[in-house]
Amino acid sequence: MSELKRNQIGFLVALINEFARRFSLTDKQSFEYIHRYGGIEMYLEHYNILHTLSFADMVEGMASYCKRQGGTLTI
Repeated sequence: MSELKRNQIGFLVALINEFARRFSLTDKQSFEYIHRYGGIEMYLEHYNILHTLSFADMVEGMASYCKRQGGTLTI
């Protein structure tokens, strides 16, 4: 596995954990929500930008993206 893929996976796991904490979800619920509303694909597509943000900004950005895709979490 390439170093880029390892970094992407590591940041994604951290993002899922922080998202779960911010919205009082389990890690599994957080992953399923982000996945359901296309957040994983968006993350992978824009990783080069997203990994430069703070986790707080990444979580808020992901929440906003998922909400625009039909998600129901209150930001």
